[in-house]
Amino acid sequence: MERPQAVPPAQPVTRAPMGPSGASWSGVAPLLVDLLLVGLDGAIVFYLRFSSGGHLGDRIGAGHYLGFLGIYALLVGVFCQNQGLYRAERTFGPLDESFSVLNAVFFATLFLITFIYLSGDKSISRLVVGFTGVLTAVTLPAWRFWKREIDKQRVMNGQDGRNVLIVGAKEVGQALARYFDENKYLGYVVKGFLDRDPSGDPRFLGSVGELPRLALTHFVDEIFITTPSDRELVADVVLEARRRHLAVNVVPEMFDGLGLWVPVRQIGGFPVMQLFREPIPGFGLFVKRAVDVLGAAAGLVLLAPLLALLAVAIKLDSSGPAIYSSCRVGKKGYRFRCYKLRTMVANADAQKDGLRNLNEREGPFFKMENDPRLTRIGGFLRRYSFDELPQLWNVFRGDMSLVGPRPHPLDDYERYQIEHLRRLDVKPGITGLWQVYARRDPSFERNLSLDLEYIENWSLWLDTKILLKTLPAALAGSGR
Repeated sequence: MERPQAVPPAQPVTRAPMGPSGASWSGVAPLLVDLLLVGLDGAIVFYLRFSSGGHLGDRIGAGHYLGFLGIYALLVGVFCQNQGLYRAERTFGPLDESFSVLNAVFFATLFLITFIYLSGDKSISRLVVGFTGVLTAVTLPAWRFWKREIDKQRVMNGQDGRNVLIVGAKEVGQALARYFDENKYLGYVVKGFLDRDPSGDPRFLGSVGELPRLALTHFVDEIFITTPSDRELVADVVLEARRRHLAVNVVPEMFDGLGLWVPVRQIGGFPVMQLFREPIPGFGLFVKRAVDVLGAAAGLVLLAPLLALLAVAIKLDSSGPAIYSSCRVGKKGYRFRCYKLRTMVANADAQKDGLRNLNEREGPFFKMENDPRLTRIGGFLRRYSFDELPQLWNVFRGDMSLVGPRPHPLDDYERYQIEHLRRLDVKPGITGLWQVYARRDPSFERNLSLDLEYIENWSLWLDTKILLKTLPAALAGSGR
């Protein structure tokens, strides 16, 4: 799909400090999952060992075992940390990661058995400890393999991943791109190459001078430079990337001081120096996603009776389905089916182009105060934002968040200028700053400025304030 080619804004473009969705699954989450699984493994082994014949309490003190199980879980966590398994950046292959987990579990189990032996505690069964270690050695690699496959599928479907531009389309750049393409679990999506001279690769996008435009149109997160000997080019890329908060990595050779104190890390067989990276609030994003899942799940359960009543009212009011779905554009241009309670006649989308000249919004966003396509109950649903409730399912699925910029329909997205793409740096939301502060403001630029204010100043506290202000704003009946 071709978008209008607008001139990039003269002012530096600020990208989301929130980072990619993948960052929300930071090192904190794997640690918590590991601790939970170790606890479950120990409980299962304890139950199987002591449940036959009589009550557990008659045979062994469960509380005594619980203490040792807690120590064991912490030991597993410590040894996994020492193996580098909780780093936010994934550099392990699947076999290497499994081996590191087995290594950590082995030493944690050996350490606990040795501690029990030296302490002289005869009440703890070495058999229970041993079988807990064996079960843990199965479950910890298994869940990591499962999550790796889920991540790979999300990257392949365009839902996740870090979008990459490679500076240099020669042998090293091509090899790096092939490695990323063949190892989707790393989460890197190569959007194309930049170079001084055109190459025959179909993913060649242009010269480094076009970086400002290409970074926006391809929702770029990181840049990999494979021609570090061109020091002037590297300096230009780093300067432009800093303005846009893009991570910059270099596949090094002789580098003349720019990376003198920069550590070298391995991505596959490629040594990489990271010259700049915007800090990502991984724990905050993890909490945000947890709140989204729990809030959406609770909302769907609690509001199910209301949704059922509204669905019946919609069906009685007009012909057509109670739930309306349409293609919307989310983070980094990812397309998904967005769900709402139907507020218009069944063929409303077919009539939209004929009403474009009556649009009351400024810019690509379409909205009318007295839309002739609205049903009788549709106006009521929109006034109090009841039509947005099914989007809790989108939040639960991960397409949206509770708080964020509103997702626009595909036909509105196709009318974006390049600078408008900045609002797609984060997941769209059910509510946001625009919904609570400028609900009836017709200006798309005002909408955009509030979206960017949210993106650039995001915090958990800001999300909390927006959520607390959304309910009064919705109950005031100011929607349309």
